[in-house]
Amino acid sequence: MQLRKEGKFRRCARVYLKSRKYRLFLQTQPDFALKSLGIHKGFLRLFALHPACVCEISVIFFVFRYAIRKGWLLMRHLIDPLDFTKEETQKLLDLADRIHDDPEAYQDVADRKRLATLFYEPSTRTRLSFESAMLRLGGKVLGFPDAGVSSASKGETVADTIRIISCYADIAAMRHPKEGAPLRASLYSKIPVINAGDGGHSHPTQTLLDMMTIRRRKGRLDNLTIGFCGDLKFGRTVHSLIKSLARYDNIKFVLISPEELRVPDYIINEVLEPRGIPYIETRNLEGALPDLDILYMTRVQRERFFNEEDYIRLRDSYILTAEKLSLAPADMAVLHPLPRVNEITLDVDDDPRAAYFEQAQNGVYVRMALIMTLLGLKDPKTGEVAFEC
Repeated sequence: MQLRKEGKFRRCARVYLKSRKYRLFLQTQPDFALKSLGIHKGFLRLFALHPACVCEISVIFFVFRYAIRKGWLLMRHLIDPLDFTKEETQKLLDLADRIHDDPEAYQDVADRKRLATLFYEPSTRTRLSFESAMLRLGGKVLGFPDAGVSSASKGETVADTIRIISCYADIAAMRHPKEGAPLRASLYSKIPVINAGDGGHSHPTQTLLDMMTIRRRKGRLDNLTIGFCGDLKFGRTVHSLIKSLARYDNIKFVLISPEELRVPDYIINEVLEPRGIPYIETRNLEGALPDLDILYMTRVQRERFFNEEDYIRLRDSYILTAEKLSLAPADMAVLHPLPRVNEITLDVDDDPRAAYFEQAQNGVYVRMALIMTLLGLKDPKTGEVAFEC
């Protein structure tokens, strides 16, 4: 008996392996999932012939068998900030803190390893911090800084590019203007893929360094009131951080933006309201400042606008000055993913609450920890990997 439309089911398996439903099943039922690998081939054939007659768990059986054969369960990628559990995120941040406190102890951890930086759009902080992280670990770096100097300019697909890069490097960091490009790359990659930002969708490594900065400044990631100000519509850093912090207790969000740049409905409908997380939407920055533990400023992103007039009209919606900052608590921290344009004036830089340059520095330590973890490299301080991938 032959499996009908085998290619279709294998493609479905690839998609399922990247889904949140699969991750949740793996995290909550690992023993049952592993036992399912021994299911009889005839049951899989029955699924192929009569999919409507077999319960959904047979899909999971099929996926696991195929995944083991292809070796997909032997490595993990970071595509979305929720790809790591809350506990795994904590362990990764603990490792980043240890690196921060004694970076010299980690200078040879990634000797003979190579990182490929695949950046299809311009970047300063993200690309250079990834490269700095790998070099500080004793590894090497290769890649391209812009799509125009890669074979993408000749029409090469993301899938083909990552197949080639998998022959040259041990791990890859990809930034792409199209949402979902790093996810697609991970489906064809033989090496771990890190999403370094995809369009307006997600920026998981920025989220990790934001969380590290908040934790070092406030000593916790729960019991916080966090204000996001500026471009909340296209700000992928905002979307990623909200989704990650929503997993912590007693979190409150204050969303400060003009109507045209308010946070997308899916953040409200799929993240905040189902969890019962309190939030306020407002246009008044000055009125919100006294109640905040964290203020996360963002720039209005010119590259996300199709209409120049709309950008010019909205770009100066919110400008944080030293005078406005005087309204905030003395221990509030000001974060910004950078680059800034004029949304934070220079006189704020000297205020001890300004944490955005510290935030950029923390990006190196977080990415060092992430590279080590995805490559399965042991922490020389503890003799263990942060968590098994």
